[in-house]
Amino acid sequence: MISIITAIYNQLPVNKIFWEYLNKNTSQPFELIIIDNGSNDGSSEFFKSVGAIVINNNANYSYPYSQNQGIKTSRYDWLAFLNNDIIVSKNWDTQLIRSMTSHGLDVATVCGIEQLENLGATKQIKRRWKRVKGLLSLFGYGDKALRTMHRWMYGDWEQFCRERNERFAGVVKEGFVGNTVMMRRQALDKIGLWDERIQAADFDLYLRTKTRSEQVGDIKPVHICMDVFNHHYIRLTAKTKYPPFADRDNLIQLADKWSEADLQVLSKLHQP
Repeated sequence: MISIITAIYNQLPVNKIFWEYLNKNTSQPFELIIIDNGSNDGSSEFFKSVGAIVINNNANYSYPYSQNQGIKTSRYDWLAFLNNDIIVSKNWDTQLIRSMTSHGLDVATVCGIEQLENLGATKQIKRRWKRVKGLLSLFGYGDKALRTMHRWMYGDWEQFCRERNERFAGVVKEGFVGNTVMMRRQALDKIGLWDERIQAADFDLYLRTKTRSEQVGDIKPVHICMDVFNHHYIRLTAKTKYPPFADRDNLIQLADKWSEADLQVLSKLHQP
């Protein structure tokens, strides 16, 4: 069973699409833990109506702080940290767990628009998404526009994902795509909770697993499972005016924690 942890602030149309596909395409039994950071558009009430566990914060908190709230409430050994502005593929969870188990991974992510199997494929899909969202964003970010973007981008979504699964079955690559992170609970004993000082939490998570792998050897760095693709609207909804983080005084930059050599490791992940 899986504990799925997602932080939200408003974006009700996005949240409804997220839930629709999550409920339809997740094959394992799961609990959904929503960290609501002060929504006032009915998003909290919507998630309660579908049976999610909703933690209501009275202010907007950073990503890592919210994920750690979810961990404290979670019950299961598989922890999935999902953005709300994604559309999951059919059986995403079972396929991801299968690839992780096969490769002995404690932490892994899906692939997506942000990164595919090589630089050429990544550039191609990014260009396509830029064209699709550039045109359709003229009509706003409501339910219809978001669904049309997704349809224009992939055509038959299930076929697109099925073909990727068949073509890249069992293929993994070191790196990360932060909108969907799957983690075994035992990983927390090795690398700890999310660092609540780092809003760029997926970058920090990768560097912590990489460092632990080199220094201790009991965990592998985060890998991307190429046979599982989730769509991410990326910063499409960034026009939402978020309140300042309540914990903003606690936040630091990656460069305040990691050395220049460590940060160069991150840049090399995106090289061919």
